[in-house]
Amino acid sequence: MSLNALLFDLDGTLVDSDALHIQAFRAVAAEHGVSFDADFFARHMSGHTNAQICLSLFPDLSAAEHERIADEKEALFRRLLEGASLAIPGVVPLVEWALDRGMSVGVVSNAPPANVRAVVQSLGLAGKFAVEICGGSVPRGKPDPMPYRVALERLGVPGERAVAFEDTPLGIRAAVGAGIATVGLTTTQPEENLLAAGALLAVKTYEDQRLTAFLAERLSMAS
Repeated sequence: MSLNALLFDLDGTLVDSDALHIQAFRAVAAEHGVSFDADFFARHMSGHTNAQICLSLFPDLSAAEHERIADEKEALFRRLLEGASLAIPGVVPLVEWALDRGMSVGVVSNAPPANVRAVVQSLGLAGKFAVEICGGSVPRGKPDPMPYRVALERLGVPGERAVAFEDTPLGIRAAVGAGIATVGLTTTQPEENLLAAGALLAVKTYEDQRLTAFLAERLSMAS
């Protein structure tokens, strides 16, 4: 077994963006007289699809209203993202390291396509990802394994030859369910939650030497 692909979640994994998402969601929620705290965000919003989040925040509104609110929130998030420097330390060098070794890299996220494009552009990585699985591009989002399975299929890489990076238990369960060795980022959740969800390793940044050793071991394993 060797290493052929690295797959990244978006928010909390490529970029430390939760503060901007919270700011944007609070702004649109306030227009409807709704507020939430950090605990609610962690339990009902982080890692969830916009449809799930809007159902939690606005249970009495229609699906059409949920979609409109989500679109408004994401547009505000992208405006807030402009000029921000949110890269998780070491992520850009890691992507370049993988590409230099002939690996494929991809994004697998519940975020809408416009957000994925904006974040990737902000990192200077436009055109680097061989596959981008976004919210709505597959019938079922995380925590279902489908987004990761579709990414693997499009890359032509079996799960055992990939490594995924996630920052939430929901995302980790999706990647592990697709048969992918997964590393947790402690951007939004404590290490114990990530390991309990199935992560093999939990790190704060991509500069952690334990991650370097983990990837070197995966890369050197005989096929």
